[in-house]
Amino acid sequence: MTKLKKGTEIELVVENLSFGGKGLARIDGFVIFIDRTIPGQRVLVRITRKKASYAEARVVELLQDSPKAIAPRCMHFGTCGGCLWQNLPYNEQLEVKRNLVWECLAHIGGLSNDIVLPALPSPEVYYYRNKMEYSFGARRWLLPEELELSHLEKPRDFALGLHIKGFYGRVLDIEECHLQSPSSVSILKQVRQFALTSELPPYNTHDHTGFWRFLVVRDSKHTGQILVELITAPHRSSSSLIRQLSTLLQAEIPDISTLVHGISAKKAQIAIADTQEVVFGPGYIEKYLGDFRFRISSGAFFQTNSTAARILLDQVSESCGLTGSEVVWDLYSGTGTMAIGLAKAARKVIGFELVQDAVSDAQANAGLNGVDNCEFILGDLKDLLRNSSAFANSHGSPHVVVTDPPRAGMHPSVVKKLLTLEPPKIVYVSCNPATLARDLKMLMEKYRLLRVQPVDLFPHTPHVEAVAVLEKR
Repeated sequence: MTKLKKGTEIELVVENLSFGGKGLARIDGFVIFIDRTIPGQRVLVRITRKKASYAEARVVELLQDSPKAIAPRCMHFGTCGGCLWQNLPYNEQLEVKRNLVWECLAHIGGLSNDIVLPALPSPEVYYYRNKMEYSFGARRWLLPEELELSHLEKPRDFALGLHIKGFYGRVLDIEECHLQSPSSVSILKQVRQFALTSELPPYNTHDHTGFWRFLVVRDSKHTGQILVELITAPHRSSSSLIRQLSTLLQAEIPDISTLVHGISAKKAQIAIADTQEVVFGPGYIEKYLGDFRFRISSGAFFQTNSTAARILLDQVSESCGLTGSEVVWDLYSGTGTMAIGLAKAARKVIGFELVQDAVSDAQANAGLNGVDNCEFILGDLKDLLRNSSAFANSHGSPHVVVTDPPRAGMHPSVVKKLLTLEPPKIVYVSCNPATLARDLKMLMEKYRLLRVQPVDLFPHTPHVEAVAVLEKR
């Protein structure tokens, strides 16, 4: 085998795509993961990392494109890490996603390949996102053509857009995006220009100084409502400045129905405010999922792709097989989309959620939809279920548990509590096949895995949702 070390350059042909979206190639059986490639490409790569069982590489030159490749729509493709697969036909993306789910589950013994069904497509492949988080940055990512210029049209020390993958301190100024609504980009440009001409700098992730931190835009395709949240650092002039921006946005983009100003003193780069003030409007927007209406505030979770989320909810409902007599527990219930969607076919649904805003929205959403058999409980599941038997005795032992955890999956103690409770059926909704596989391996101590249905909510990205259905042995 060719001796590989960091800095080695070598020609390779990409065979497949791996979990996380990187291309996979082999040399004498040794695996090399290559960022931003698709199957069939012949590339000259440079090794960036060498381990005992694999290596990582980046492309130095594309020698021959894949016969499957198509022209990407976006001007930022190849620089922005938001969508890695715009140059791969959508039907190929679906096949890859189904295979990625299966590969993550393959190490669980006794499972046949056909337990993972073909991935269900998103009804919309472009402009499907209803939420986008942009970051301000004090170090703008320079494009290759800018590196040769002595004078730049844009300042180096200001950007509003998306972080560059692998260079988290750098932010790419976004001029267009084909995943979110056009109105979101218009808002981005208005806010960028206002912030750039203000006297306050963007937040600097190195010394944790600066004012402007995040811009969050949510929109509803059904109601036409738009929620904008500006998250800044604390400053004595912040209220006055945000109100000036509010006046500008209302004049330039009348579709904005509410603006929220959040303040965060955290060093962590997460778009969650410590405190919030509603500058104008109600502080939330309303969205529809099928026949159900939901109130969504700035800090609450709601599926990013509303049309595909309806397909996901239908899969969950079908998998639960409710007859009207069951008690359902909805773990990580968010704003209540699953719970409310299942309530009319169940005797009672209990939702568990850690975020206060989400619980408040869920309670309001139950009222909006005339649902009176849902209860939403605020708290950390591992604490709430510490004495799971007592909790079940007071709230009703579950016949079906629906769980939709974050990417990290369920806390091990929560999995253990489910094994103690032994509900007849568990429907596990996952956005991370790796943690899904980990949790399923524990659950299969007492449960049989019936099927796993991938659902694509994120076209052109490696992300995929999956609905796993388990029944008590």
